[in-house]
Amino acid sequence: MERIHRILIDKLKEHSRIGHDDMLAIQSLSFTVRELRRNEDFIRQGDAPKVSALVVEGLVGRYHLLPNGRRQYLSFHLAGDMPDSQALFLDRMDHAVCAIGTALVASIPHKQLTRTFEERPQVGFAVWRETLIDAAIFREAITNNSARDMTARMAHLFCELFYRAEASRLTQGRTLALPIGLAQLGETLGMAIATVNRTLAELRAARTIEFRGGELEMLDWPRLAEIGQFDPGYLHLRKAPAVAPCG
Repeated sequence: MERIHRILIDKLKEHSRIGHDDMLAIQSLSFTVRELRRNEDFIRQGDAPKVSALVVEGLVGRYHLLPNGRRQYLSFHLAGDMPDSQALFLDRMDHAVCAIGTALVASIPHKQLTRTFEERPQVGFAVWRETLIDAAIFREAITNNSARDMTARMAHLFCELFYRAEASRLTQGRTLALPIGLAQLGETLGMAIATVNRTLAELRAARTIEFRGGELEMLDWPRLAEIGQFDPGYLHLRKAPAVAPCG
């Protein structure tokens, strides 16, 4: 339980000031933990959830389910993220969230969170800021998929995920566990599988990344960031992470 509280505190401190009494309030929150299988939904479009989820381990993906059964992935969420915090402020979910690979998720009752916000407004501001950063990530994804070419599009996504993981201390040197399938990459970036494979081959040929077996290896961060036109300002982190040495 202490570990899960610490994950949430550390995440909110990436972008907000959390004082001692705020931390005590967060540590008083109760939760239930659920282990998810690969591709298992834990939030569905149309749900009216009474709890908010905190990613404890693994990777989850937010997506729209289209009438023909296809998915449009909107964003990916790492340990420490609250992928459905909007449900605190909206009646029903307009998207779904599923595990990408296996994942561990903690559910915190809305009633406890809102009571904490009343008693410790700074905690409420921090969670609200988390939702605003989510919105900034959505806006960047729209720009990425509509205004950048295929190579820049994929490079930008890899930059964002690696940068966010570095900030949360989830990378191992140059490597990030990233169990996203090629079909899911295509559904995220608006690419056919053949285009996904061709674009990956271009990034490998440029010796910027390696992506195999559910792992992303960063070979040349400056070059990848240049290709992807990546500017991390939209992530609004208080302290920029030290990207793993490359070259």
